[in-house]
Amino acid sequence: MTQPRPPSPEGTEARSPGELPFEGAIKRLTEIVQTLERGEIPLEESLRLFEEGIKLSRSSQQRLDAAEKRVEQLLAVDAQGQPRTAPFETDSNGDDER
Repeated sequence: MTQPRPPSPEGTEARSPGELPFEGAIKRLTEIVQTLERGEIPLEESLRLFEEGIKLSRSSQQRLDAAEKRVEQLLAVDAQGQPRTAPFETDSNGDDER
């Protein structure tokens, strides 16, 4: 008999990684890693959790990359040391609220 899956915060398993807030994705990824490290679940469940973890990791890395790009754009200076301004793309899903 398989053991129940590890608990997910606020029902995160029902949403895709891109729909989770960044902090929720990291929290869920941490739970998955801890569960896999314990090694107390069957192989099939381990594989399912591993796959979920990979998706969360990739989604989180994409968000970090986008945030880094925005910071670089905001801190950019020209050859004379003057702040350089340029428009940059933002997510239309509301993740870029400050």
